[in-house]
Formats: sequence, C-alpha cells, structure tokens
Amino acid sequence: LFSKNILSEAGYSNEMKSILYDTKPTIRQMYLDPRTKILLCVTVSFVMIASDNTGVMRYVLPCMALIPLAAFIILKKYAIVAYYAVLYMISIILPDYAMEHFPAIVNILFTGIIAIFTKILPGMSMFSFLILTTTISEFVAAMDSLHIPKSFTIPVSVMFRFFPTIKEEYSAIRDAMRLRNVGSWRNPMEMLEYRMVPLLTGLLSIGNELSASALTRGLDAPNRRTNVCPIGFHWQDAIAMLFCTIVITLYALSSAFGW
Repeated sequence: LFSKNILSEAGYSNEMKSILYDTKPTIRQMYLDPRTKILLCVTVSFVMIASDNTGVMRYVLPCMALIPLAAFIILKKYAIVAYYAVLYMISIILPDYAMEHFPAIVNILFTGIIAIFTKILPGMSMFSFLILTTTISEFVAAMDSLHIPKSFTIPVSVMFRFFPTIKEEYSAIRDAMRLRNVGSWRNPMEMLEYRMVPLLTGLLSIGNELSASALTRGLDAPNRRTNVCPIGFHWQDAIAMLFCTIVITLYALSSAFGW
C-alpha cells in the first residue's frame, strides 16, 4: 500500500502501475494460472505416454497432441508451430511408408523409436510452453500457495532458468566459432571440440551460478515470500481444468473397462 501511495503521489499513470505490478495478464502468460499450466503439462504427458491408441483414446490422443499446437499459435510462436507440426506428422506418417522398404529388425527398432517419439513430443512441447510462459516468481508463488516444500520448489525454479541459459550459452559459443570460421558442420570433430566441449564445461558453472542466485534471492528463507505478480483462477482456468478432468476420466474408463 505504501508503494502504491508513492506511485499515486508521484503522478505515475495507470499504465505505469500495470507495468510495475503486472496487474493484467499478457499474451505471454496466455491468461492461465501457473497451476493450471502445470496441470495441463502433467495431463498431456501422462495420458500420451500411458494410454494406447485403442477405443475412445484413439480420438482423445489427437486432441491432446493439438493442445501444444494451439498454445504456440496463441503465443504467435510460428516457428515452433511449424517444427512441431512437421515432426509430429513425420512421426505418424513415415512408419507406414517405410516399413515395407526395410528389413524386419530395422522396422522393429525404427517403428519403436518413432512410436516413443510420438508419445513424448507433446509432453516435451507442453514443458517448453510452461517454461516460456511462466516466470520464476509466478512459479514460486504458485508452489507456495499449494504448500509445496521448498526442497522441491528451489530445484525446479533453478531448472526453469537453466534451459534458457543453456540456449544463450550455446548461441554465444556458436557466434564466436562462426567469427573464427571454425567448428562448422562440414567437420564434425571440430564442431565437437570447439562447440560441445565449451558448452559442457560451462554447464557446471551455470548450475552453480544459478543455485547461488536462487539462494541469494532468499528462496530458501523460512519465512513466507511476498510477491507482486498476481496469480489466481479465472474462467479460462476452469475450462482447462474441466478438460483435464474429462481426459483423465476417459483414460480411467478406457483402462478399466476397455472403452
């Protein structure tokens, strides 16, 4: 309240207040509570991996595979949409056309890998969507509201920043090697030496630095943290939770009664 009074006395506009306090959901957050996004991620991953393409699940599984596609379209991540659509279509169509042209042992290995990839690709995409649309503050606030122990919250919050940092580190190494004209795809051994070795070496320091940063911000403090990022359930969260409930119910009925 004191900080808001200072803002009003200083003559800040409502737009500045909304930027500072993030009072309105943005398209980056996709208008969903972090707990709802975690539930969607877990539901898609579990149902895609645990269920078979039989009975009513043959209609449910394509719907589950479309959830990451729709999420990235709403976020306007069209490059990710194209990659996801192409990889998923290839993993579905390619085995049917390739089985008759390869020996039996190759088909067993090839078809098995493609089948596993078809099941894990939507879950991996949902995890990517969760990282892209959820800040660490939102995630920690959501976990605190669920009374999740800090022994789980702190490692996962560090992991949220770990993957984007790896991407930034690899981009920097790639640009440095391109500037020196070494480590191209034409010479795989040079690429392994000049790109992958520095990246793997940097992963150790990245993990230690992110852990130290999390502890410096007081994530392990015994007191309850305060935050200015609003989280809460709205009508879109109710629709997403109803969808997850229906999917899990259909999976349970399919597993129990063979629907």
